[in-house]
Amino acid sequence: MKTRSKRYQNSLEKKTSTDSYTISNAIEILNSFDQAKFDESVEVSISLGVDPKQSSQAVRGTVNLPHGSGKEVKVLVFTDKPDEALAAGADFAGLEDLIKKVKDGWVDFDVALSTTSAMKEVRSVARVLGPRGLMPTPKAGTVTDDLSSAVKEVKSGRVEFKMDKTGAMSVLVGKRSFESPKLIENAEAALQAVNDARPDGFKGKFIKRVHISSSMSPSLLIEYN
Repeated sequence: MKTRSKRYQNSLEKKTSTDSYTISNAIEILNSFDQAKFDESVEVSISLGVDPKQSSQAVRGTVNLPHGSGKEVKVLVFTDKPDEALAAGADFAGLEDLIKKVKDGWVDFDVALSTTSAMKEVRSVARVLGPRGLMPTPKAGTVTDDLSSAVKEVKSGRVEFKMDKTGAMSVLVGKRSFESPKLIENAEAALQAVNDARPDGFKGKFIKRVHISSSMSPSLLIEYN
């Protein structure tokens, strides 16, 4: 913990007095921060102007990051045609057998996909998957009958985002090891995707504040209009 505190303090000292930064400037400063011994994830944190108590203002979606997320993603597919899903690159595929494992508490995967026909049975594990953000939903593009495309998109860098109870969200945009132009393009793609998910009829400022940070760094406020 002392090492982390020292690293964090050193990073704070590298921040300028500027209140906010362009995405490119923020990433330049982020790259100057002391690094951890592992390849830190980089996230964009967004505060939204919606009312999180209104279901009509819920914000959720996906973004295909142009340069991938840098994260190795374990994909599970609920389907009665497991061979097709495994051939497309899924790590786990099946239906009744996987549902039983999930009911027993197994959640060793990052993304769950489901075919339309399998959803009737998958709903029986909603209480397990829902709180963990793993429940397949049509809105997030995780309920589909085009398994080949869906698995490949998730593996290549499709990232899901979802607003929490406070009206905020974090979106993974890459790793500290990424070159700056790639992080910039990923961050811009993520912000565009969130902006495109603006609820119909919403009035007012949708994206209120945007910060960028890595796993062990201070956050930097982004200029966003």
